[in-house]
Amino acid sequence: MPTLVASPRLSLSPRAMTLYAATAAVSFSATSSAPTPLYHVYQETLGLSPLWVTVIFASYAFAMLAAFLTVARLSDYIGRKPMIFAALALNAVALLVFITAGNAPELVLARVIQGVATGIGMTTLGAAILDTDKVNGSLYNSVTAFIGLMLGSLVGGALVAWAPLPTQLIYMVLLVVTLAEIAMLTIAPETSTTRPGALDALKPHVTVPKAVVPVMLKLLPLNVAGWALGGFYLSLMPTLVAVATRISSPFVGSAVVSSLMLTAAVVVFALRKLPPVRLLTIGMSGLGLGIAVTLGGLALQSAPVMIFGTVIAGVGFGTSYAGNLRTLLPLAAEHERAGLLAAYFVVSYVSFAVPSIAAGLLAPVLGLVVTAYLYLSVLIGLIALSFAATRQPAKPARAMEI
Repeated sequence: MPTLVASPRLSLSPRAMTLYAATAAVSFSATSSAPTPLYHVYQETLGLSPLWVTVIFASYAFAMLAAFLTVARLSDYIGRKPMIFAALALNAVALLVFITAGNAPELVLARVIQGVATGIGMTTLGAAILDTDKVNGSLYNSVTAFIGLMLGSLVGGALVAWAPLPTQLIYMVLLVVTLAEIAMLTIAPETSTTRPGALDALKPHVTVPKAVVPVMLKLLPLNVAGWALGGFYLSLMPTLVAVATRISSPFVGSAVVSSLMLTAAVVVFALRKLPPVRLLTIGMSGLGLGIAVTLGGLALQSAPVMIFGTVIAGVGFGTSYAGNLRTLLPLAAEHERAGLLAAYFVVSYVSFAVPSIAAGLLAPVLGLVVTAYLYLSVLIGLIALSFAATRQPAKPARAMEI
């Protein structure tokens, strides 16, 4: 893998490097959500079933998880820049496959490459952000993914609805952005030092410390519900909006999806100083109420009501994500946190992908609208389970539990 060395006479400052890493992280997330408004178009032009749509979507999640558990940690050993370059190069390849794709297997291939690229890119760029801004780095890492997911879906929907080359233009735009980021990387400084142990880093390390297990189990239904909601929105929601409201514009479906991500990004930033317990309470309430309102909009066949419900759900989506991490990580010792994060993301990305595949299997049998009623109602039940579990009085021996 090539080593990219910045010229000593022309190199980004630490602040500029933070901006570069944050912008690149946003672009990776935008690339991952760019296919969302296109799924309904693919269904119509390529004759894809809802199952194929969810398989294409889920292949990204599983590939990203595999990368996160293995190669994504290599930057701690061989440096940030080589791994950022690898992620950007893979992302460019994925975009080229998307541009030329003409069937479902080619779309799956593009999503798998994209998932590996994003798994490497998001973790490495997140580390680079923390390397260069220890004060605000964690906050930037909390919002870049949501901002990118919102931009990819919204801009993609606009281009699909009103621009030429509906199944290609968004990927072309993102390819230009990716190539520009590769060019900028040549003047980016290396923000970490190399050290031995790269081969050992490739071994997945997933552990949940004993002190964390009871709390994690209590929050598990909420975590599953939040990620399963995100998976449903990013895979089937645009098609559901078109079917339920009979509004064929891809922009409307992408606007519904984008409202979830934008609201999540805003509340993570706005409520960053709240204690974790408050965040979790808001998360449960927001997710439950938002899903209920969205179901009401579905019954009324009203896109505005569905967007309103999605905004409320977005408040819960963002606060439950932040509340989960801020509750669990302090319970683990410093040397246990990497393994705990791995375990957390294994559960999260399985929840992101598997329920969506189940919905894709049910949709041809029950119809997409009925499947959505069933799917979202199950999520409300999961949220209620976590709410009941976290309201149980803590035992003295487990004073740190929720």
